[in-house]
Amino acid sequence: MTVEIDHTLEEIRRFRPSPEFAAQAVASEDLYDRAKADRLGFWADHARELLTWSKPFTRTLDWSNPPFAKWFEDGELNVAVNCLDRHVEAGNGDRVAFHWEGEPGDSKSYTYAQLTEEVKRAANVLESLGVGEGDRVAVYLPMIPEAVISMLAVARIGAIHSVVFGGFSSDSLASRIDDAEAKLVITADGGYRKGKVFPLKPTVDDAVTKSGGSVEHVLVVRRGENDIAWTDRDIWWHEARDAASPEHEAKAFGAEHPLFILYTSGTTGKPKGILHTSGGYLTQVAFTHKNVFDLHPETDVYWSTADVGWITGHSYVVYGPLANGATSVIYEGTPDTPHAGRWWEIIEKYKVSILYAAPTAIRSFMKQGRSIPQQFNLRSLRLLGSVGEPINPEAWIWYRHVIGGGSIPVVDTWWQTETGGIMISALPGVTDLKPGSAQTPIPGISVDILEENGTPVEGEGGGLLVVTEPWPSMLRGIWGDPERFKETYWEKFGDKYFAGDGARRDEDGDIWLLGRVDDVMNVSGHRLSTAEIESSLVAHPYTAEAAVVGASDETTGQAVVAFVILKESQAVLAADFTTTSEELRKHVATQIGAIARPRQVFIVPELPKTRSGKIMRRLLRDLAEGRQIGDTTTLADTSIMEVISSQVR
Repeated sequence: MTVEIDHTLEEIRRFRPSPEFAAQAVASEDLYDRAKADRLGFWADHARELLTWSKPFTRTLDWSNPPFAKWFEDGELNVAVNCLDRHVEAGNGDRVAFHWEGEPGDSKSYTYAQLTEEVKRAANVLESLGVGEGDRVAVYLPMIPEAVISMLAVARIGAIHSVVFGGFSSDSLASRIDDAEAKLVITADGGYRKGKVFPLKPTVDDAVTKSGGSVEHVLVVRRGENDIAWTDRDIWWHEARDAASPEHEAKAFGAEHPLFILYTSGTTGKPKGILHTSGGYLTQVAFTHKNVFDLHPETDVYWSTADVGWITGHSYVVYGPLANGATSVIYEGTPDTPHAGRWWEIIEKYKVSILYAAPTAIRSFMKQGRSIPQQFNLRSLRLLGSVGEPINPEAWIWYRHVIGGGSIPVVDTWWQTETGGIMISALPGVTDLKPGSAQTPIPGISVDILEENGTPVEGEGGGLLVVTEPWPSMLRGIWGDPERFKETYWEKFGDKYFAGDGARRDEDGDIWLLGRVDDVMNVSGHRLSTAEIESSLVAHPYTAEAAVVGASDETTGQAVVAFVILKESQAVLAADFTTTSEELRKHVATQIGAIARPRQVFIVPELPKTRSGKIMRRLLRDLAEGRQIGDTTTLADTSIMEVISSQVR
């Protein structure tokens, strides 16, 4: 059946947690009370409760030189020890840290004791190659165990990792190597994607050649068994690993010691190296992973489907789950290889109880229909999460009903690479859930919605989302460019961090994310959210997925242009583009208002997406405005823009 909801979002109903769930919930209402009474004391208490400190801290926050924060500055700890050794020492060495599933079907499980030994060996390898405290290591790997091992080994010795998503081009990799002045690159011969091995080592070779000469060695994992070139700087991972000692004494580092650099797109075209440090970052990701996902580490099997090349992979694949002693699943491949039910098969195999995925993936599954997931036993699931972009209410409800069986919580989380950890989310068992709304800041986080001039938006209404107080996992700067850090995030509102996202409050005070500010269109003076229009389009029974952009228009400033994929059951409508497009234009006008009626609705077979599933709206905007299509190298399928262009002409 079709799940019907009111996409004006005014009268959407809440879902109360079941009494049984609430009774066993990790989070409790008093978290909000404690944070409100003493915000800094709240974070200090959780830093002590969740982490093991080699040297206890006495100062919680130094905000004397904003926007440069220091959390727990005089404390010392080792991030890898907090993720591994201490669990073994506590008697949990036999607990599975993660089940790894390769795309071809090969698999391996690592206990905490086994993972600790592997990280110790890798740490010894790194030190034997001259990598030490403060050195940068670029990691360019598929979703294989060595990706997690590499990150933790780098952290263990006090070096700084820069994980680069394995789909980036050699030019993109070279620019990141150069900016960080990476001393070592860790890569693989290749990895599996969509049933084939895609080469990685040749991309690294090209990038190292193009870079400025900082790279001394390339450590290569054998995964794809594809033929690769070899140079004097190259070293096989397995050979170095086998020769390394399984013992390694970890050193403690200051809480503000850099942990990693993660590059994000910049408006200037130059990637921004977002810098995160150790104690504050690990505190917030551990706290949010525990409370937002209602983690019971003794019994839960948790799966975040993100790649380690993105911040979700850092915070909620590696550091948060391992700091909490959780058992996780890590999957190498795509959701539809070798068959469309691959995710659900994995959930059934490992009895996954917590699933954290992107709305783009959820909407793709909606397009396929419920018959595929219904072939698998998903009854182990007890909590679902959403991350990456605003989730439309229909996708939220489909996710809950079809994947979650109609009764389990769905937490919609808002955060960014820059924030490090979750900032806005319901707490399951405490919060009444509202489909499509991220709802409320987590305890200890302070946010507001402002007008362009900095005036707070009173009551209901939309504006610019800001964070008003420093938080533990906040970025500590842009690598090598403190002025850019201040200009990018703090210049607009001075003492408030401007997230770059629009948001609105509803009559209950719940927060709805409206997407990036540059995804908020100004049509005849009206601010329209691309996310809200996309949500309206997806609510129509014809539509499987939609992307909306604002295109320049001489009359209105900007006009709404939509690109829509039809559900497979409605494919016959694709033959009559004009009638179908007009029906969808009328639907949006009815749902939101005439001002939101798209100027054009194009019916397309697919949308341009990166390998992580993010829709590249920039390319659609180029198309809508009649410009030459920009760089497509980060797309999962670079040919898709030709197909879309042929449909639009």
